[in-house]
Amino acid sequence: MSIKEIKIEYFKKIKLLQKHNKYYYDKNNPIVPDQEFDLLKKDIINLENKHKFLKSEYSPTKIVGYKSSKIFQKVKHKVPMLSLGNVFDEDDLKNFEKKIIKFLSLKDTNSIEYSAEPKIDGISASLIYLNGKFVKGLSRGDGEEGEDITQNLKTIKDIPSEITKINFPKEIDIRGEVFIENNDFKKISKKFANPRNAASGSLRQKNSLITAKIPLKFIAYTYGYEKNMNIDDQTSFLEKLKSWGFKTNQFNRKITGIKNLINNHKELEENRKELAFDIDGVVYKVNNFNLQKRLGFAANAPRWAIAHKFSANKSISEIINIEIQIGRTGALTPVAKIKPVNIGGVIVSNATLHNEDEIVRKDIRIGDIVTVERAGDVIPHVVSVDLKKRKKNSKEFIFPQKCPSCGSKTIKDYNEITKKKDAVRRCASEGYECEKIAIEKIKHFVSKDAFDIEGFGKKIVENFWILKLVKLPQDIFKLDYNKIEHLEGWGRLSVDNLKFSINKKKIISLERFIYSLGIRHIGFENAKLIARHLKKASNFFKLSIEADIENLSNIDGIGTTQIKSIKKFFLNKTNLKVLSELEKCLDIKNEVLVDNEGLLKNKTFMLTGKLSGISRAEAKSIIEINSGKIISNVSKKLDYLICGEKPTLKKMNLAKDLNIKVIDQAEWLKLLNKSS
Repeated sequence: MSIKEIKIEYFKKIKLLQKHNKYYYDKNNPIVPDQEFDLLKKDIINLENKHKFLKSEYSPTKIVGYKSSKIFQKVKHKVPMLSLGNVFDEDDLKNFEKKIIKFLSLKDTNSIEYSAEPKIDGISASLIYLNGKFVKGLSRGDGEEGEDITQNLKTIKDIPSEITKINFPKEIDIRGEVFIENNDFKKISKKFANPRNAASGSLRQKNSLITAKIPLKFIAYTYGYEKNMNIDDQTSFLEKLKSWGFKTNQFNRKITGIKNLINNHKELEENRKELAFDIDGVVYKVNNFNLQKRLGFAANAPRWAIAHKFSANKSISEIINIEIQIGRTGALTPVAKIKPVNIGGVIVSNATLHNEDEIVRKDIRIGDIVTVERAGDVIPHVVSVDLKKRKKNSKEFIFPQKCPSCGSKTIKDYNEITKKKDAVRRCASEGYECEKIAIEKIKHFVSKDAFDIEGFGKKIVENFWILKLVKLPQDIFKLDYNKIEHLEGWGRLSVDNLKFSINKKKIISLERFIYSLGIRHIGFENAKLIARHLKKASNFFKLSIEADIENLSNIDGIGTTQIKSIKKFFLNKTNLKVLSELEKCLDIKNEVLVDNEGLLKNKTFMLTGKLSGISRAEAKSIIEINSGKIISNVSKKLDYLICGEKPTLKKMNLAKDLNIKVIDQAEWLKLLNKSS
């Protein structure tokens, strides 16, 4: 990369960091998980270390948090409230200690004593006491100055209003974390995304009477400015805090040695679900205050403290129940209902168990303590069971032999290729006979790559099913709008919008129509192949003739598995009725011929984020009509990553690492000789 390209890349990241800081600190509504936020900061710092010419006043090495809100009065901290650097593994931690040893010129490398303190996932606050009285409370703000939130902090019972102990300093700035316990959060969870957001939003209310209704807690852990305090180390200070009437963390430990720090970190991570509040790591502080003073500060963080984050994509929880979900192809998927747990900034209460074989292999049972993983956009899943914590009365989970929805027999298909039965058990009913399958098939029918009916989401499908407004796909085009207008949450305008969206989608391409039917093994790519082979919609409706279905085997990419599925579909009487009714009310366009010499010939594309004024399905179609190819993963085979609004950061970073061209919607349209 050239110097110019490096600078462009760097300032893009800086701008993104400013945006995330605003949402995280000012709006109390982070738009990315903590893991992505931390990685972005790490990327910027790595770039600065690699290229010394990169500088910005908004670098994470120079700023903390976000500028104070205009709602509250700004007050300068006597001692800045700095953030902590992060370590993620043992090597990072060893490197942190090496820097301390080098800075202090220590010979005995085992002499450093640490105070290891659980890192509560809450909001930092500074409490200023003068002659024993709590006189002012500040938020972190940008680290240099915070917001005066005294009246809101005074509503928290854990914060003493006056301290009469003789040994209490004449003036001191006690710092700690404001948070909400998980059980208390359940009562207000409809208003906030997670406990941290609830604490932040409550602390920044204009009216302290509203804050008083929220069960906020406070745990003290450090100090900023102090006058006449005679304490030698952090452990002793924590003990003093308790004697003064403050609550401290019962899991604070004094530890020496990297291995012991790692073991303590592991133990806390495994047991974090048992705590009353969320923690997202452990903070290590050099215990001795004299050593802390010698080490001092580097840019916006102390040299003597670091935060060791927990794995951002894993956590420990308990399985409350195992439920069986039924998909549109009849697949029975077991889902673990778990005690809600924070994984990477997202509250997770469901985790997939994949299939019957997976439950047997891992011996997963109701009541088990399990490790749950959530990586990127992947659905949370149960990784393993802690057999040591299994209850004595635990019973094996027996997978249902009959469909929980319709009572039909459940079966495992025999795979001709592997010569084994499939891992997935399925409901044996066909078409729309099974209620759960029917609902899922209709959800698929209106989905983005199918009919893509705006305002007709999954919840509406479920509600309309209960109200008997929609039982089969054709019912969507014959809705009783007068009845809908009188339903709760609906009105004339919303009904008119729905009617407009549905009527607009009565015109559809053949490939999208075929895909919308949800025929097993016929995904969007196979639907395209079949549409291009048949060319006319009328030819598709004639496929009830077995010989015509067999002719599809001449299509490269369509095999015996797909042929069997299509035959099954056309043998079902309900499916034939659905097709007949849809043919009457839809305008299904004949297949558009692809330009093999189009503008995007030999180029591969991938989309991330929301495009403006165009659906993703339409964008993909435009690319393919112009000879381009869509691929599903970021790899060296990819030529262009097209980024819309709120793209996936992980995909963007991987694309840049592989030197793949990252373009926006306007640049993509230029490739097509179109104006944005």
